Amino acid sequence: MTQADTKLSTHLIHHPYQAPTDFAGPQPAVHKASTVFFENVQAMRERRWLDKSSYTYGLHGTPTTYTLEERLATLEGGLQCLLVPSGLAAIATTSLALLKTGDEVLVPDNVYGPNKTITEGELAHFGITHQYYDPTSVEDLAAKITPATRLVWLEAPGSVTMEFPDLIAQVRLCRAKGITTVLDNTWGAGLAFKPFDLLGDGGSLGVDVTAHALTKYPSGGGDVLMGSIITRNQPLHMRIKLSHMRMGLGVSGNDAEAVLRSLPSIGLRYHAQDKAARQLAQWLATQSAVVQVLHPAMPDAPGHAHWRQLCAQGNREGVAAGLFSVVIDERFDQAAVDCFCDSLQFFKIGYSWGGPVSLVVPYELAEMRSRATPHIKAGTVVRFAIGLEDVADLQADLAQALQKAFA
Repeated sequence: MTQADTKLSTHLIHHPYQAPTDFAGPQPAVHKASTVFFENVQAMRERRWLDKSSYTYGLHGTPTTYTLEERLATLEGGLQCLLVPSGLAAIATTSLALLKTGDEVLVPDNVYGPNKTITEGELAHFGITHQYYDPTSVEDLAAKITPATRLVWLEAPGSVTMEFPDLIAQVRLCRAKGITTVLDNTWGAGLAFKPFDLLGDGGSLGVDVTAHALTKYPSGGGDVLMGSIITRNQPLHMRIKLSHMRMGLGVSGNDAEAVLRSLPSIGLRYHAQDKAARQLAQWLATQSAVVQVLHPAMPDAPGHAHWRQLCAQGNREGVAAGLFSVVIDERFDQAAVDCFCDSLQFFKIGYSWGGPVSLVVPYELAEMRSRATPHIKAGTVVRFAIGLEDVADLQADLAQALQKAFA
């Protein structure tokens, strides 16, 4: 059939022109497709996607998502990576892939809140039991392990209260017991420490899996929801990958492009926010309304020695992130704390972190923990996520809000 025999709409859809493939630019191309074309039926039957050697369907990967997965694996020191629609999806997918009815999962009491929600909800519905362990005590973790324990979640530092655990000892314990470890590596982001090489000797000790909310530092713009699951063990990766496939998880090409555009600057942004956060944390420690500053790099912070052991290998100052909390003296009620947060002008009230805008959120710690936290002083916890504003402007903003709320 010739062009003259076809209607215009058909001709436009099946236009013969193919652009040359030797175009090169700073950013990878964005490939968006559900359907993937095959040259013939035999090619369709022979193509494989599990090893990333070819393409079969958009949900199983495109050149854009494959590229992002490989770069993220390199960022964290892994070998395999899966993309999911959010950091929470990374947590849920990993637990659902690696646990079955009758299994037990151990979760640190200071874990990211939605991880507790999944554990107490979906996992419990499937007959998977759980215990919460004290993240500041390797002995408590050891005591919680039972014959049914199959998975241990790790978080460094802990959510909101920022305790830094003895991650090396935790992983060593779990490895000796043959238990799979999964680290929520959103804070470390592959920059503060290498999760698959905790001793810095090339990989003799490391976690088995990382879950990472790419929403935070890899995206950097506060406008993308995405997560990753990274491994160094092929059989373990395939277990998760097949569950990932069966649940129909995928990410959009445009979102993958956004993260790819931000990755080259992640180190610059991370270190700038780290530096600003430390300066503000140290200044807030001098304010009368603040009775405790929770930042792993500060000498009196819970787990500071463990942070230094892991994050300061060959680096005197160590590496941290732009995140910390303070405890407001208990003599100030919730209304005063809310007034402080509401009075801030450059700090916006909102969840998440890692973007250009500084954020603040007050927390009711008693509602978040299942056990006592004697290492946290009495008062109200307020978390700050430092963005990319000028640090002097942020300090002035904090000063005026402290004066207004607590003078």
